[in-house]
Amino acid sequence: MDFVPITSSDRKVMLDTIGVSSFEDLIQSVPKIIPRANLKVPAALSEPELLRHCGDLAGRNRVLDPESCFLGAGAYSHWIPSVVRYITSRGEFLTAYTPYQAEASQGTLQAMYEFQSLLCELTGMDVANASLYEGASALAEACLLATRETGRSRVVIARSVHPEYRQTVQTYLKQSGIRVVQLEVPHGALDPEAAKAQVDSNTAALVVQMPNAFGCLESVEELSALAHAQGALFITVVNPISLGILKPPGSYGADIAVGEGQPLGTDLNYGGPYLGLFACRKELLRKVPGRIIGMTRDSHGRRGFTLTLQTREQHIRRAKATSNICTNEAMMALGAAVYLGALGKEGFRELAMHNLQKSHYCRDRLTEIPGVRQIFPGSFFNEFALEMPVDPERLNRNLLQEGVLGGFPLKRWDRRFENGWLVCVTEIHHRAAIDRFVEAVQKGLR
Repeated sequence: MDFVPITSSDRKVMLDTIGVSSFEDLIQSVPKIIPRANLKVPAALSEPELLRHCGDLAGRNRVLDPESCFLGAGAYSHWIPSVVRYITSRGEFLTAYTPYQAEASQGTLQAMYEFQSLLCELTGMDVANASLYEGASALAEACLLATRETGRSRVVIARSVHPEYRQTVQTYLKQSGIRVVQLEVPHGALDPEAAKAQVDSNTAALVVQMPNAFGCLESVEELSALAHAQGALFITVVNPISLGILKPPGSYGADIAVGEGQPLGTDLNYGGPYLGLFACRKELLRKVPGRIIGMTRDSHGRRGFTLTLQTREQHIRRAKATSNICTNEAMMALGAAVYLGALGKEGFRELAMHNLQKSHYCRDRLTEIPGVRQIFPGSFFNEFALEMPVDPERLNRNLLQEGVLGGFPLKRWDRRFENGWLVCVTEIHHRAAIDRFVEAVQKGLR
């Protein structure tokens, strides 16, 4: 079809209809920092010229070895078996679309089913969906589910939950009339007695993270019992790798377990796309957001997979939809399933042990440096918070000159930790890499 240019009179009609006098009035709420016109787009390049230009741009990047990265704070560098990238790059999965037609999507549906099954085994929960966008929105969906299930309008969340997760919860619940109460954690983990004073008969859910954003372990058994005593749901945000050695949420009475699935076979990818984990008790099955894949038999008795529950607006009446989540992260869920299958039960436990042991070795070495101390002396998994004798951001700049990506400056989350430094160690850090890191820190402190 032919496209007709918009005339000045057409533009005036549109502006009058909107209720503004000019285009500039229309965009006045756009922040001034965002360019509005005269973008100065360069002239077109030929393909060889474009490739040369892109190569020049790429050459400006500084590439660090994974073993030189000690930054975590919600996204983690782990070793990914080659089989994960091989399977997820196959065309059958790489180009697959939403499996509306089960007869044409058995591979995709089975992959999602296997992911759900593995997540249930990992968390000890009854039901898991076929994934959500990422960990923060998974937590927000869990809080919404809790309010629907209990009919209550108050969510209590520990400030040891990752700040970006708490911000996402606030954004989701802001216009819903649900009050979010955040509990202080002066000692790095939530004090059950402090929580007891805040969890009452109007509380829909108590939310904690295990291990939490500071790397500390929470008293989940006590907190779970406390929530249930008031008729509230208990929601935990988990690091899936930690479940190789820590108790699964199902064993301490969690009603909903959510988390970021990026550690399960997904690269850092500049922050996404990631993978939202969501598992819960079977009693909450029909309130779960997103989609659940089921296994069945066809009319000939052959095994098949199908979209069993699709509690979203595209499939059911809007008033009955549990969420406006429109899809799942099928590619990342497939990668997680392959990752877990490749490691197996014993391999996964060994992986978690490597994270635990290497992080403690690193903590011991770093705290030998004069002026460096652990802020929260309790137990941790693979992250720990240190107080440094200098500004951690200055230290990180010095480390970068040595080819090392340092820890996370905690003052970005909380000004109380002016010299706080959150360090992460995973299985990719062998002993020599940790020793080089410690030497670089000693040099960077001078």
